[in-house]
Amino acid sequence: MRNLRCVQQLSSGGAPGVRALVWDATNDSVLCLREACGLLNLERWDGDGFQQIASWDAPQYPYQILDLRFFGDTNSACIVFDGGDLVVVREYPEGEEKIEIVGSIDSGISAAAWSPDEELLLITTKANTLIYLTRDFEDLVSLELTARDLEISDHVSVGWGKKETQFKGKKARALRDPTVPETVDDGRLAETNELHETTISWRGDGAYVAINAIEESTQRRVIRIFSREGALDSVSEPVNGLIAPLSWRPAGNLLAGIQLFEGKRQVVFFERNGLRHGQFDLRPLDGAEHGTEVPIRALQWNVDSTVLAISYDDRLQMWTMGNYHWYLKQEIFEPSMLWHPENPLQLALVSKSQDKIRRLQYVFDVCSSPIVPPTDYGLVAVIDGKTLKVTPFRQANIPPPMALYEINLPANANDVMITLREAAPEQSSQPLFQIKVLHPDQTSRYILDCSRSEPPARVHEDGTLGQHQPETSLKNSGSERPLSFEILSPSTEPRDFRLGENGSLLLKGRLLATGCTSFLVTPSHLIFTTSQHLLKFVHLATNLEALEVPPDTPESDERCRSIERGAKLVTAMPSIFAVVLQMPRGNLETIYPRALVLAGLRRSIADKKYKKAFLACRNQRVDMNIIHDHQPEQFIANVGMFIDQIRKTEHVDLFLSALKEEDVSRTMYRETLRADERPDADTAGIQKGKVNRICNAFLEALSGRKANVKNLITAQVCKNPPDLDAGLMEIVQLREKGSDKVDEVVEHICFLADVNRLYDNALGLYDLRLTLLIAQQSQKDPKEYLPFLQNLQRMDTLRRRFSIDDYLSRFKKAIRHLCDLSAFEEVKSYTTKHDLYEETMGLYRYDEEKFSSIMQLYANHLRNTSQFKAAATSFHYLNDMTQASECYRLANQWQESLSTATLIPVPSDQLRSLATTSAQSAIETKDFRAAATIFLDYLQDIPSATKYFCKGYLFAEAFRTITLSSQTDLLPSIFDAGLTENMATITELLADCKAQLTAQVARIRELRQKKTEDPLAFFEGDVNEGKEIPDDVSLAATDAASTMGGSLFTRYTNRSMTGTAETGTSRRSSKNRRREERKRARGKKGSVYEEEYLVNSVRRLVERVNSVGDEVGRLVEWLVRRRMVERARAVEGGMTEVVGLCGTAVKDVFGGDEEKALVVDGEEGKQEQRDVPVVKEFVRLALLSQPGS
Repeated sequence: MRNLRCVQQLSSGGAPGVRALVWDATNDSVLCLREACGLLNLERWDGDGFQQIASWDAPQYPYQILDLRFFGDTNSACIVFDGGDLVVVREYPEGEEKIEIVGSIDSGISAAAWSPDEELLLITTKANTLIYLTRDFEDLVSLELTARDLEISDHVSVGWGKKETQFKGKKARALRDPTVPETVDDGRLAETNELHETTISWRGDGAYVAINAIEESTQRRVIRIFSREGALDSVSEPVNGLIAPLSWRPAGNLLAGIQLFEGKRQVVFFERNGLRHGQFDLRPLDGAEHGTEVPIRALQWNVDSTVLAISYDDRLQMWTMGNYHWYLKQEIFEPSMLWHPENPLQLALVSKSQDKIRRLQYVFDVCSSPIVPPTDYGLVAVIDGKTLKVTPFRQANIPPPMALYEINLPANANDVMITLREAAPEQSSQPLFQIKVLHPDQTSRYILDCSRSEPPARVHEDGTLGQHQPETSLKNSGSERPLSFEILSPSTEPRDFRLGENGSLLLKGRLLATGCTSFLVTPSHLIFTTSQHLLKFVHLATNLEALEVPPDTPESDERCRSIERGAKLVTAMPSIFAVVLQMPRGNLETIYPRALVLAGLRRSIADKKYKKAFLACRNQRVDMNIIHDHQPEQFIANVGMFIDQIRKTEHVDLFLSALKEEDVSRTMYRETLRADERPDADTAGIQKGKVNRICNAFLEALSGRKANVKNLITAQVCKNPPDLDAGLMEIVQLREKGSDKVDEVVEHICFLADVNRLYDNALGLYDLRLTLLIAQQSQKDPKEYLPFLQNLQRMDTLRRRFSIDDYLSRFKKAIRHLCDLSAFEEVKSYTTKHDLYEETMGLYRYDEEKFSSIMQLYANHLRNTSQFKAAATSFHYLNDMTQASECYRLANQWQESLSTATLIPVPSDQLRSLATTSAQSAIETKDFRAAATIFLDYLQDIPSATKYFCKGYLFAEAFRTITLSSQTDLLPSIFDAGLTENMATITELLADCKAQLTAQVARIRELRQKKTEDPLAFFEGDVNEGKEIPDDVSLAATDAASTMGGSLFTRYTNRSMTGTAETGTSRRSSKNRRREERKRARGKKGSVYEEEYLVNSVRRLVERVNSVGDEVGRLVEWLVRRRMVERARAVEGGMTEVVGLCGTAVKDVFGGDEEKALVVDGEEGKQEQRDVPVVKEFVRLALLSQPGS
């Protein structure tokens, strides 16, 4: 689908007498050998002017220059004359002659060619000998070309590419052997254009060379294939009419030659083994005199094997191949040319008519119509000689070499341009395209109306349509003929994008991307393909300097997509979201990239063209939630417009059934435009309740119009959770109206929802007819549901409803119907069976007798389920003080238990026994105040009460009890003993805290230092015991290893490196998680969890010290009061020291004076901020302070 377009041409001044050209690739210039005034001048032309390198006398005899080669490394040129002389010209001689004849062959030279690596010179002499010369012109190999060479190849042709081998039907297959040709070529020479010349052509890698020469003994033209070492490899099969031109394709697979046979010309191809491998016909030449044939002088492949140049005596043709068809792309009336050795599409021409040298630069370019909606028809024109193949891809994707329209041109075309016609006829509603074709000596114009099936019509100079006469003649001997049109940008603001020779995509000289192979510019996107086989989209911003090229992530970015290897862009059609690609072989593929589809969808939604957006989602399989999620508030406000545009019931149902809570505009179809380039859009994210909000909006919009009941049902059923009852009620209303569409609607709702759930919901509406309709659409056995429904039909209303609710496990509704039946005994048993006590008590709250009966059942149930507090309250309400007292005791509520026991009343010994039991329970739970109160108030045991007041550090209460009972003898025996005992307990606690703080804070410092110095040893352990790890051993975890045990930094965080960002799920099993939790709880020394365990331990210790501060303060006061000053000072000093250590530890462990500390929690690898523990200040007793302390 690509044409050759000339993008640059340079012409020299007067250059008469040019005999040969050669490229200097090092300096990117052309060297020419000219003859003037009996002198040969070797000159360099760099585009500005000629610089003479050397000049010497021309031979006095007729001569021909067979080869001219320039060596950039030595700045010297080698010239081979047919007379046998080999001349070397040095541009910068250093102690050597500037012009030197390095050798001469007496018999003369018929052909010569240097190898591609410039290390070997191959010469064939007029005496039929073959000579290999080195770069220093030393004789390497000398061979004689004889008729015996023809015996080396025993050709067996299977008719590849022949008409005889094509399938023609079963009957034709049985007639003859297709591998046996109808005629066998004997290799006879052509009757015309046979100049008895010899041609040499090297393969691109220089390993083999082909020589096309006439074998005089057999009068047959033979192509001999020699190796680089001079060994004969193969000989071509006999081909009638084969002439001298020969060129080996640089890619190495084919040799191209010319065959003149039966009045036609063909380019024939040979394999290296000498067998034929296809051919194509050359077209008749324009301008040649009638009855004469213009001789073909040479064949030349360009360096990348994409273009084959055929030189005639008066013109040059360039051919390309695509999809096994050969296209004639260019015809220039200058016969002498030379391809650039490095730039594939650059060549030099000798214009003998104007005595000039021309330097032409071509590119492969697609001629397409403007890519601007709504006229983006994807119209592409392909040049093929006198045929212009035109295809509008928006209407039809015709595979090349075919086309939808084929225009017969008056002459071979060189360039073509497609534009929109300025003034279209009033009768045509479709745009008209003007196709302007450039020929070697004229131009022609055609008009194409895409709304009609007729081919394009020719436009004459006077504006009339027809099929004859060229529009304008360009023949002018005083000026050069144009080779291409000047293409102007169709956009009002030109986009200065350019593709460099090395695949660099440039914007005004700034590099955008590398490895680019083709690109297109649409009004909103820059589209380009890369050598990594990716198709990329760049949003065109208002500020071109802010363009953002997407990364190579086709799996996560809509702007990047994988394509077939070597595919290139042909055209794009944003209106239908399509891009046309051409594969390397030539076949076409139309794709619909997500970037174009989503861009078009967003434009349609913003313009409220909901039908266009819906159809695009449906055709391109885009989640329809984007219609709402892109601009949610706008959509909710225009639901009625959406319904009016869509119209079809099934389309509305399709949209509603596709709804989900996810905001696809932020997940699946995230906007890739820069924030400053995005259009003003409604960004109110509706996540929770999104589906219900849309469904309610549709129900509101549909209720005010004559809507299809299917849409109403779909809107109800698609809610989250589905409102099946409302949907079923729509069917009930339709049935009551006597509609004949009830069965159709029932089938519809059964398709949308689970039929078993619909059956239960229909039954829950107590509508047995509706239930039967639903059951008939299900897979249920009629033998099961018909007797069940018949049994229900025979029941009275309340009993039927109770049975239905009981069947559906709706026990709370069933108990209400049972209460209405006045079957109280059945109510009690049903309440007990299904634990419906609270509901039943609510139903009988105004019937005291029945309420108390249910309350009694409830109290027994609470007692049996060990809910003693609630059971005690229930028994208390029922005045059952015995049960209430026991339940209060079991609930550890000793006050209520003893109070209710007193109300029974119970005997005094039972009351004392109950009090003793309650006191022992309080002691076990360390509620010493409660135990002391029971001993004091109910058992009148003053010593025990004093003892337990002291155990609870309630010294003031203990002292008050002793003095109130006038038992002061208890002070030294019980009170002072309690002080001493508590002092010992506190002293031991403070010693343990001090030792723990000292050890744990030091260990934390050590662990943190190790983690900073060597993280590998800290997280993984030093498995090499300090030895160095070899350089050739990888430390990276394999994929399997990372899945099983995690990587270096994720092993202990439950976060997998191989998981996707969206899921975030752990790859550990629950068993492994529990194992890790046990390890974390143990905090084993040396494990990675040790630091976390120690930090939490320090936190708990600080909290413990804070909790005993008040108790220590009361103990110190009463020690002083009881004249135990030294003991008090010791306790106070220990407490002060521990509080100071806690303050230091908090600073070291939790990060100083910050309010919050950053703690890594291994459960999910999350970093959480936890409050830094605050050390509560301990106020010392002023009486114990010493001077200087």
